[in-house]
Amino acid sequence: MIVAFCGHANFSKSEKYEQKLLTFLKEKVGDQPADMYLGGYGGFDRFAYDCCKKYQETHPKISLIFITPYLTVEYQKNHLECLETMYDSIIYPEIEDKPLRFAISYRNKYMVEKADYVVACVSHDWGGAYTTYKHAKRKGKYIFNLGDLQE
Repeated sequence: MIVAFCGHANFSKSEKYEQKLLTFLKEKVGDQPADMYLGGYGGFDRFAYDCCKKYQETHPKISLIFITPYLTVEYQKNHLECLETMYDSIIYPEIEDKPLRFAISYRNKYMVEKADYVVACVSHDWGGAYTTYKHAKRKGKYIFNLGDLQE
């Protein structure tokens, strides 16, 4: 099972959101093996990582996987060592033929397409999180939206 996460960079975590996300994980993932596909940028990504790390403490079959949008030497030099200590593994989707300025968008599409569940926090209809959310809807993915976007 794969659970992917997407949300706004300016997200502010709260106890309410944490409880909602942990309840979702208990109900949908339970004790099954699962890969948590995480992006690692912005407020929502930090929140999702923290919640997944907390869930992993009592559910050891959970793997935290960073899906990197970049594979440049400079990026690896500046980030890889830190990321290797935080995550159980790192995946680089085959997007090297895409322009670097769109790497995050292509990475997000990859995450959605691999996911069984998409946990989102989308509260407005613009930006990268919204684009990823719309892609998940087009793909017919099960979406658990913590945000208040009503469509």
